[in-house]
Amino acid sequence: MKTPLIKFSNVDFVYSKGSTSETLQALRDINLEVYKNEFVAVLGHNGSGKSTLAKHMNALLIPTSGQIVVSGLNTKDQENVWKIRQKVGMVFQNPDNQLVATTVEEDVAFGPENLGIPSSEIRKRVTESLKAVDMLEYRLHSPHQLSGGQKQRVAIAGMISMRPECIVLDEPTAMLDPEGRREVMQTAHRLNKEEGITVVHITHHMDEVIDADRVLVMDKGKIALQGVPRQVFSQVDLLRRLDLDVPQVTDLAQRLRRRGCALPADILTVNEMVMHLCPSN
Repeated sequence: MKTPLIKFSNVDFVYSKGSTSETLQALRDINLEVYKNEFVAVLGHNGSGKSTLAKHMNALLIPTSGQIVVSGLNTKDQENVWKIRQKVGMVFQNPDNQLVATTVEEDVAFGPENLGIPSSEIRKRVTESLKAVDMLEYRLHSPHQLSGGQKQRVAIAGMISMRPECIVLDEPTAMLDPEGRREVMQTAHRLNKEEGITVVHITHHMDEVIDADRVLVMDKGKIALQGVPRQVFSQVDLLRRLDLDVPQVTDLAQRLRRRGCALPADILTVNEMVMHLCPSN
């Protein structure tokens, strides 16, 4: 039986609203396991709890009740926090908030330097990390002169230079144009498939989760639905009740089914639609 890399057990989390006694429960009885080499996508409307869930994975937030264990380390133990954050790195929406140096290579080296890694090893990690996100040719550029997608790839390179087992991407494409989104998603999948890094991708873009191993749908602080993408997106009516859309081609397939077309409910891509509408003779 596989041991999970990250395990949530009966986790609740309550935000306190400033100096008042008012509170907001953001997570409710979360039980979740994330395994090595998985690509897990998390969907949910604003306020559903998906970003709060993400921040618990590397101890940025600590459960109000229940527990989270990361690679055998309980996040409630303060002595474990530094080790946990070396195992699980986070990349946020705005890459400018994570870029700290005047050149790309200095930025990627920042994390390993703070870990006390020897200079020769840092140089090796910087080169390998920039190659992994296809940004090596920009190593001497100023990060602030790059496009949004390139900046986010540099932020990811800075994270993987610290050799994490898992990267949590908290809506990393929210501020990007379509080309930047494509660059970041290609990078995330390449790191997962070729480098064996576990990826947890928080997003509200339906098309970004089609190739995930597993999809979680958050609603009111709970996991309302989970499964492989085909299972999740075949439940169009439930997703809409949860204030979520579905991939455009899945929506089209459902409309055509209602008009009598013999199409499966789990179509996810344009190619699949074409194959079913225009089968070869």
